[in-house]
Amino acid sequence: MSPYSDRGHGRHSTDHPGSALKENTAAASDQRTPAVRGALAALSLSMLLSSLGTSIAGVGLPTLAQAFAASFQQVQWIVLAYLLAITTLIVSVGRLGDIVGRRRLLLAGTSLFTAASVLCGLAPTLWWLIAARAAQGLGAAVMMALTMAFVGETVPKARTGSAMGLLGTMSAIGTALGPSLGGALISGPGWRAMFLVNAPLGILTLLLAHRHLPADRRDTEKDRAGFDHVGTLLLALTLAAYALAMTLGRGGFGPLNTALLLAAVLGAALFVRAETRAASPLIRPEVFREPALGASLATSGLVSTVMMATLVVGPFYLSRTLGLGEAMTGLVLSAGPLVAALTGVPAGRIADRFGAARMTLAGLTAMAAGCLLLSVIPATLGVLGYVAPLAVVTAGYAVFQTANNTAVMADVRPDRRGLVSGMLNLSRNLGLITGASVMGAVFAFASATTDVATGRPEAVATGMRITFGVAAALIALALALAIAVGSRAVRGAAAVNDR
Repeated sequence: MSPYSDRGHGRHSTDHPGSALKENTAAASDQRTPAVRGALAALSLSMLLSSLGTSIAGVGLPTLAQAFAASFQQVQWIVLAYLLAITTLIVSVGRLGDIVGRRRLLLAGTSLFTAASVLCGLAPTLWWLIAARAAQGLGAAVMMALTMAFVGETVPKARTGSAMGLLGTMSAIGTALGPSLGGALISGPGWRAMFLVNAPLGILTLLLAHRHLPADRRDTEKDRAGFDHVGTLLLALTLAAYALAMTLGRGGFGPLNTALLLAAVLGAALFVRAETRAASPLIRPEVFREPALGASLATSGLVSTVMMATLVVGPFYLSRTLGLGEAMTGLVLSAGPLVAALTGVPAGRIADRFGAARMTLAGLTAMAAGCLLLSVIPATLGVLGYVAPLAVVTAGYAVFQTANNTAVMADVRPDRRGLVSGMLNLSRNLGLITGASVMGAVFAFASATTDVATGRPEAVATGMRITFGVAAALIALALALAIAVGSRAVRGAAAVNDR
């Protein structure tokens, strides 16, 4: 059991004036014990596996279309089923972890993810594979939501940033590793190995989590009846409608997309109404009135929207404008996740030292600068002219993500960590889904062509620059929001001190 599982009981706070200092010193030294290292290893593998599940399947869609004699519209559900399960359920499973116990739910989610991976690898039909991917996504939602929630129970508060940076690094590694690992497995053992590879890693994660994660508190038993089933259903349907509105149609926005978007708006209104009347709401109404949390969620969504632009625009710019082949394009695109992986842990340590609020602003500033460079960079600078600003954007994203997660999770009540962690992950997922649709539409419009894949090199370059100009404006909005909330917090603290 972790040495930090008893924090918050206040047992040593009144022993003598130096007790708090001694406790903090002991906590800092205990972070290097095998138990804490084992817990962080389990959490890191959970984050790696859930991210790998997101990125590894996309590269196999052409092969899977041939294997099952299916159309692209059908095989794309292999990716959509996973993303929809995560997006619709991540907040609910985070709250469920707060109620029934995070350790037992994380073990159950990891077991489900591992078993579903095996079912994916054994799938005899396409619809079997899609159903198994949905189950895998549910397991991944549990893993994503609860890994950040566990940081407060396994790591001293002074080192929260370092732990968040490590989780961010593992997420970036999973995202970067997916396409290359998936391609290697498809060309070797075959597409089934692309899913079966998760099984041994899942078993290792289970063993580490079972051995090293702190036991659940017994007092959660009394809250079992407080789960908000109506709110959970409304939120899941609302998020599913929004996600489908943004992803169906392959770039078009027809009547079905409009109807789904209207359904999402109606669902959101019904969800808020239900939460104000629920005895034990999934998301308490006062959460919507917390400026700091609201700003963190909003900025996270804006930043993720911008990051999706790099995945939407990059392949077309590199291939059409710069004339790179598929292999070279893939290598250049891997530079972004590689930078994020290398930046995550140092960003966490810097956030611990200089404060999460300052590093949030620093990360957003770097992203704005990188987007501005991409919006004016001439194509004559070649690959370096694209990769250098992209590295600035990605490094800024890693710093922002680590600092923002640290700022939000550091002071969350223990019984709400799962919920808030789920909301943070949800804001990122919604940003990615929105970015794929909105930034893709901006890119197509700015390129002034009906098919970007066959557009003229000059038109694609123009579209790239305009798209990143829009991205810079979105980051500027996020930066203004972060500054405004920070200034309000400072004024509030000053007012309290003056009383």
